Amino acid sequence: MFRFIAKRLLWMVPSLVVVSFLAFVLIQLPPGDYVTTYIATLAASNEVVDQNTAADLRSRFGLDQPMIVQYFKWIGNILLRGDFGLSFEWQQPVGDLIWERMALTLVLTFSTLLATWGIALPIGVFSAVKKYSIGDYIVTFFSFLGLAVPSFLLALVLMYVAAVEFGQEVGGLFSEQYVTAPWSVGKVIDLLHHLWIPVIILAVSGTASLIRVMRANMLDELNKPYVTTARAKGLSEFHLLVKYPVRLALNPFISTISWLLPNLVSGSIIVAIVLSLPTAGPLLLQSLMSQDMYLAGAFVLLICALTLVGSLISDILLALVDPRIRLE
Repeated sequence: MFRFIAKRLLWMVPSLVVVSFLAFVLIQLPPGDYVTTYIATLAASNEVVDQNTAADLRSRFGLDQPMIVQYFKWIGNILLRGDFGLSFEWQQPVGDLIWERMALTLVLTFSTLLATWGIALPIGVFSAVKKYSIGDYIVTFFSFLGLAVPSFLLALVLMYVAAVEFGQEVGGLFSEQYVTAPWSVGKVIDLLHHLWIPVIILAVSGTASLIRVMRANMLDELNKPYVTTARAKGLSEFHLLVKYPVRLALNPFISTISWLLPNLVSGSIIVAIVLSLPTAGPLLLQSLMSQDMYLAGAFVLLICALTLVGSLISDILLALVDPRIRLE
């Protein structure tokens, strides 16, 4: 296992280099650059920017240099100094902008993960054990309903219910007085007070899909000979389920870690925009629309790095949980 982990870590280095270059190229593929987008925005406000000013802006941001030179400067600063560059649009270091939002994204995502697993696991087991019962049909109905309802539509409905029925302030993760306030016990409590709406919205579709997956896996395991043997030896139903079928049916839950980490950055952008959440997704979308290449490139590089790390963690946990998965 140690050799496997070391080998995967070594392969991650060239993978990230290749991915970083491809990401940088893809971000620059659309016609124009940040200055072009900036000039178009000013033109919409009836402001005219002459060619000399545009050239000065390109020189200031280093956009007048060949793309390969821009890339090596960018990746060199990241590797040597941990400097992701300066955001053109925000005029702030990219690192400050990213980590400022990643903490809140982390809290939201892992809260959603706990809610999703806490609901999907027992309901999926119940649905499989009580196959074709009334309870199973009810679970199936709500599972398909959860998969069918768009997240942004559910967000709008919950925002209306929270505002009209409960009189709660909706939108964002903090009340107005805590948005710029330093962290304190009151700010944490205010965050928890606002967190339940986005957690419910983001957990619905994930919970519905995992319930179906858990049910299918459990049904497959319950029909295997080792379950019949365990029952014949007098093992109680609860201990039988927990010790054998549930443990083996957990693989899909663990596998979700490989896409959970990159989902910290890119997931649920539409819901975040509808709810005005200060998470990483809307900032990524804005950076791509404005062709803020250093900010967008840092996000894409972070997504790729998190994908590789998530896959490694998922593989290790699968080998620990499932005895059938072993590295020869």
